[in-house]
Amino acid sequence: MDPLSQAAIGAAAAQSGSNSGTLRCALWIGALAGMAPDLDVFIQSDTDPLLALEYHRQFTHSLLFVPLGAFFCALAFYPIAKKHLTFKTVWFFAALGFGTHGLLDTCTTYGTQLLWPITDTRFAWHNVSVIDPLFTLPLLALLIVSAVRRSPAFAVYGLCWALFYLGIGVVQHQRALDAAERIVVNRQHDPIRLEVKPGFANLLVWKALYEYDGRYYVDAVRTGITATYFPGESASKFNRNLDFPSLDPNSQQANDIERFRWFSDDWLALDSGDPNLIVDMRYSQLPNAIKGLWGIRILPDKAATQHVEWAVQRETSAQELTLFWQQLLGAGQQPLP
Repeated sequence: MDPLSQAAIGAAAAQSGSNSGTLRCALWIGALAGMAPDLDVFIQSDTDPLLALEYHRQFTHSLLFVPLGAFFCALAFYPIAKKHLTFKTVWFFAALGFGTHGLLDTCTTYGTQLLWPITDTRFAWHNVSVIDPLFTLPLLALLIVSAVRRSPAFAVYGLCWALFYLGIGVVQHQRALDAAERIVVNRQHDPIRLEVKPGFANLLVWKALYEYDGRYYVDAVRTGITATYFPGESASKFNRNLDFPSLDPNSQQANDIERFRWFSDDWLALDSGDPNLIVDMRYSQLPNAIKGLWGIRILPDKAATQHVEWAVQRETSAQELTLFWQQLLGAGQQPLP
């Protein structure tokens, strides 16, 4: 999730394990340790744009790395906190904060290597958006009250709120999945796989995507009191041999395609406006659209040893923003079949 949410949940965990005398130290130690795993974003390469994808949410986010990660945090924090805390206590608060990070990220759709190095599987539970104010703001408010009153109880309330909200996400996920299955049945499709993912910053409108007969289909599902939906788009499943027949299968670009396929869980399609751009269709400005927020551009005239180009399409038009709000409000929704 976003750094603010990670800091808040890390601080709440550390404060919940403190007392009134150590609570304020626990606040900043837990917050900083809660953000620390995302230092992996500095693992980058000027020539290989996919290196950052491979290492983000990898070893620093693994549950098995928590004790060591907390130790490194404690080494950095102890010189500041040694007048008030022992090294062991600093490590304990750091471990509580550090340990929440990978678990919270796994609740999103991006994918987290939670059990690295045992497996490089990217776990994603799809029950909260990567940014969600309704999750973060109440948690922050309770943390502030906890610090002002020097009461760990309010930090515990914050954790309870976080777990409650994530639980709502689990329920909404199942409702969205049930709705998507009804849509698929009505179309008389038998999908190879079907997934639903929360829309941006909410648990109301979900992106439903499935694969059937060599194509991907996306729809937006609105899980209000009664579930409804917004019909979406369709695109051919990416096939390297058909879409780039002249690309050398032993080239670096061909290898990069497979790396990007692993990262995106094989939800790949060609961008409708750029035949050389392969997009990760899990993420789009609108939940019932194909256009990906990011992707890789293949340039066939590149040398066999050169990497693909990384492309980002995050600009939101006024029309897309209007459609997004209309979907949240339910304008134009259709009843489920």
